[in-house]
Amino acid sequence: MHYTGTVYRNPYEPPSPLLEITQGCSHNKCKFCNMYSGVKFQPSPMEWIEEDIKEIASFYPNTHRLQLLSADPFVLSFERLNEICDLIHKYLPKIEIMTMAARVDNIADKSVEELKILRRKGIVELNLGAESGDDETLKSVNKGYTGQDILDQCAKLDEAGIEYWLTFLNGVGGVDYTRNHAINSAKIFNEANPTVIGTGGLVLFEGTGLLALYKRGKFHPLSEKGLMEELKLFLENLDHDGRFITHHTFSMDLNNGSFNENKERILEDLQYGIDNFDMGRLAQIRNNKRSL
Repeated sequence: MHYTGTVYRNPYEPPSPLLEITQGCSHNKCKFCNMYSGVKFQPSPMEWIEEDIKEIASFYPNTHRLQLLSADPFVLSFERLNEICDLIHKYLPKIEIMTMAARVDNIADKSVEELKILRRKGIVELNLGAESGDDETLKSVNKGYTGQDILDQCAKLDEAGIEYWLTFLNGVGGVDYTRNHAINSAKIFNEANPTVIGTGGLVLFEGTGLLALYKRGKFHPLSEKGLMEELKLFLENLDHDGRFITHHTFSMDLNNGSFNENKERILEDLQYGIDNFDMGRLAQIRNNKRSL
């Protein structure tokens, strides 16, 4: 198999073979991320992809599910994705589900009709790293799109029948944007139609723009208590019928099958954590993290 650099997969999806169709990240400019800092973005050669599909078929001939890699493989053109889908079905005829990570702007160059074709061929779900719905926060970390862009592109996915996750990056706006980041993200996410909303807490990893700004006194990260208070504000304003999942440093089960049904319990648990957790210990755990 051809895998370039560190392999990142969605840990919440059912186990499935991983097929790399791009290398690196097409944007690779987000100030909080160092995942692909040493990897040049490029589409994987079709001969590599075909070799890897054949290898998957030799070990898992009956698999019905694939995760496509790397950072945002949905950036590929409709024509290229369509060709790859046909190649997958040639060697893996039982494939029904293909998922992958994507940037919001990966969707922009694809029409609804093209998205419908990809949906029929098995691309049923995208994991969108939105991070925020607040325009100032998005601009401050160089995401490259706005809250309205999120709504416009997600509406196309809704019309095409492609499901999607949205992520909220707790703390990414720092102290300066925390309130607007929480409230406006909830507003945008409420207007979209994600099946899953996921969240994790910001870590200032080596090599990131936010760490450099922090060292110069130009970025003011939230404390552990501040992160939890921001998350609570986001969730107080969130109205979501689907799943909510989180992978924070605090030891608390906030994951659930239906957010709205569990919202009151989640908020009560968060408030308990705010009032009782050892914030120094949580900060130590976060500071010891070296990568995603």
